[in-house]
Amino acid sequence: MKRFKIALMLAGLLVGSSLMAGHPESDKLIEIAVQEAGEMTPKQLKTLLDTEKKVIVMDVREENQRAEGEIYAPSTMAITRGNLELEVLNKIKDKNAVIVTYCRGGSRGALAAQTLKKLGYVNATTLKGGLKGWAQEGYPIETGLGITLLTKEQ
Repeated sequence: MKRFKIALMLAGLLVGSSLMAGHPESDKLIEIAVQEAGEMTPKQLKTLLDTEKKVIVMDVREENQRAEGEIYAPSTMAITRGNLELEVLNKIKDKNAVIVTYCRGGSRGALAAQTLKKLGYVNATTLKGGLKGWAQEGYPIETGLGITLLTKEQ
């Protein structure tokens, strides 16, 4: 039963973001956000975490979406994209902190990283591919059921 719940949750994670069709106008905004904030690959973030570099991993998804799982890191923070401008300045005082934002597929994470840059956080960037990209690279996701790895069935 536990394996079924994990498989169902990961299937939702992988399929959910593909159901949202982009629009040229919003796609352009996201493209600009990525250009301004940059992207960090899942491998680069994993290396930072493995070498215990100081990095804040920020989940910008809505609270109900966090049930899909999250990236386990020593320093994590969850601020929804909609509340970012209102909360972050009180929660992160160091404008030089390394901050990597993520959402499910990367779009909101990119917009959040761009906003952080505009607020003066010089080392803010986004995780390329979001949580979906992280999982597809085979890196662990922490869920209410424990640490989970996405595996491909043979």
